[in-house]
Amino acid sequence: MNREERRGKRVRGRGGTTGVKFGRAASRRQTNLTFITEFFLLGFQGSQVFRNVLFFLFLILFVVTICGNLLIIALVSTSKNLHTPMYLFISQLSISDILLPTDIVPNMFYYLLNNGGTITFAGCFIQFYVFGAMETFECFLLTVMSYDRYVAICNPLRYTSIMTNTLCVKFVAVCWMWGFTSSFVLTISPSQLYFCGDNVIDHIFCDLVPLLDLACSNTFIVHMEMYLLGTPNIIIPTTIIVVSYTYIVITVLRIPSSIGRQKAFSTCSSHLIVVSIFYWTIFSVYVFPTKGQTSTISKMISLLYTVLTPLINPIIYSLRNKDIKKALQEKLHRH
Repeated sequence: MNREERRGKRVRGRGGTTGVKFGRAASRRQTNLTFITEFFLLGFQGSQVFRNVLFFLFLILFVVTICGNLLIIALVSTSKNLHTPMYLFISQLSISDILLPTDIVPNMFYYLLNNGGTITFAGCFIQFYVFGAMETFECFLLTVMSYDRYVAICNPLRYTSIMTNTLCVKFVAVCWMWGFTSSFVLTISPSQLYFCGDNVIDHIFCDLVPLLDLACSNTFIVHMEMYLLGTPNIIIPTTIIVVSYTYIVITVLRIPSSIGRQKAFSTCSSHLIVVSIFYWTIFSVYVFPTKGQTSTISKMISLLYTVLTPLINPIIYSLRNKDIKKALQEKLHRH
C-alpha cells in the first residue's frame, strides 16, 4: 500500500466528507495522469532497409493510383461518348479511390521512414472518419452500379427512360450523403470514450477495432452502433447486388447465341470483379474476422482495400473497357 492509499484510508476512516472529497480528487488526478492525447502507430516494423523498400514500393503504387484515377475522371468529363450513367458512376468511384489512399498512405510513409509515429487524438478520428465515409460510399455506389447493369441487361429497351440523368445524380448524391453521415455517427461515439494507459496501435492507420481495444470505458454503445449500422451498410447492399446479378445471369443464359451471351457478360464483368475484390476484403476484416489472426496479416489485408483496390479499379475499368480505351486513343491522337 503506497502513501496516497494509506492517506486515503486514514482520512476515510474518520467518517467525514473529507474522505469523499479526497477520493474524488485522487480519481481526477489519476484520470488526468493517464488520459491519452495522442496515439503511436507502429505501421510495419522491421529493419531500415526493409522499411525503405516498402516506402518506395508504396510510393510507386500511390502515384500510379492517383494518376490512373485522375485519368479516368478527366476522360469521363471531357469525352461526350462517356457521358452515360455507367461512366458517371465509374468517375465517382475514381474520386473515392483518390480520397481513400490519400487519407491513409501519406501517414504510412512517415511511419515507414521513422519506424512508427504519433498521431493526435483528433487526427486519428478524422482519419477514421474519412476512411469510413469512403468505404461506405463505395459500398453503396457498387450497389447502384449493379442496379444499373441489371437495368441495362434485363430491361434494355427501358434503360434510357429508367436511368435518367436526374436519377443518376440523385443516386450519387445519396451515396455521398449516406457515406459521410453513417461514418459521422460511427465516429462520434468512439471519440467520446476514455483512452488511458497504453497508446500504441499495432496497425497502419486508425481503425475502429484496434482503437476500441485501447478504450478504458464501456464500449457497449459503440458495438451496438456497429451492429445497427452493419445492416444498412453491408447486408442490404450485398443482398441487392446478389439479387441483381442473379437476374442478370438468368437473363444472359436465356440469350440463344453464344456471341450475345459473351457480349452481355462483358458489360458487367469489370464491375463484378471490382465488387468481388471489395467485398472479399471487407468481409474478411469486419464481418468474418479470422480468429488468432496476427497483426501482420491484419495489416496486409488492410492494404488490399486501402492501397491495392484503388489501384486495381482504374486498371480493370480501363484495360477491359473498349469505350475508355477509345476515348484515350482519341485524346492522344489530338495531342
